[in-house]
Amino acid sequence: MNGPAPIIVAGAGVLGLTAALALAEAGCTVTLWDPGDANASSVAAGMIAPLFEALLDEVARPHLGLMLAARDLWPALAARTGIVLDRTGAVAVGRARWLDGLRSGVVAFGGHVSDIDRRGLAALAPGLAPGFRRGLLVADDWRVDAAEALHSLRVAAEAAGVVVRRGRLETAPPSSIRVVATGAAHDLAPELNLLQPIKGHIVRLGGAAQGAVVRTEGVYAAPGVDGLAFGATMEVGVSDPAVDRRQGEMMLAKGLALFPGHADRAVTVSAGVRAATPDGLPMVGWSTERNVVLAVGARRNGWLLAPLVAEIVAACVSGRDPGPYGARLAPGRFERAAG
Repeated sequence: MNGPAPIIVAGAGVLGLTAALALAEAGCTVTLWDPGDANASSVAAGMIAPLFEALLDEVARPHLGLMLAARDLWPALAARTGIVLDRTGAVAVGRARWLDGLRSGVVAFGGHVSDIDRRGLAALAPGLAPGFRRGLLVADDWRVDAAEALHSLRVAAEAAGVVVRRGRLETAPPSSIRVVATGAAHDLAPELNLLQPIKGHIVRLGGAAQGAVVRTEGVYAAPGVDGLAFGATMEVGVSDPAVDRRQGEMMLAKGLALFPGHADRAVTVSAGVRAATPDGLPMVGWSTERNVVLAVGARRNGWLLAPLVAEIVAACVSGRDPGPYGARLAPGRFERAAG
């Protein structure tokens, strides 16, 4: 970068906040524009789950090494920002055949998996339906509480000198560098036309809940200070953020099959729209649009990938080597593949 150009970050989800923080820590003058809408990061359950993503999602499977590298950046980020990083791991329960397949997959990926009996399940997941007698604990997957973590990131960013403004970025000084972290919005750089929206519903039951994340076929249950979350749908191509009652009812029924004792709690259904690229990895780096850096398209792994995305953004802006994953996430990779 030639000279101390001011940085403007558009978007206040996890990618925007971590990028703004990294840039401020690198000595940049940073202004972050927060549109004020509920974003996909705030609706999400805060999963940092490379193993289960690779196990359950064919799109994510080729990217396990990159996801593990991103996860390994989280302890340092959590220490700098005061984010509580839950490293308990994730518990899987369900049909014996499904569990056996998961176990084999974790071992093949080099992960850490343990068998759990009913007593262990009761300790790790209080309130789990008594019909589940056996489970697996996958220690490689972690979690943060999304709402608390976003607050901690914002506080840390402001303490580092980031100026936060409310509203949408409309114009920017010609000399500034814009970092676009706006999810599925398409109007700030030409590469954003490659993004596909994926809507997701998540259900939360009121009252604090404790224990590990529990996964079974078609649903997860994530405890937190704001309740027990059941999620999440993957509605490809849907960009309408409005809540669909039928999707909420479906997730609620699946979740209550895991934790039937929570049926009397207040129910809140939320929906967010994620943005996805053709290969499932975010676009991070310089756009063909002048003075624009992209940090978009993390699909459903925004929380997992955020520290790695932030490192690459800061490297691009400061003219440093973006590291071993810079080329793999560069926005121009799709143009190169087409050529």
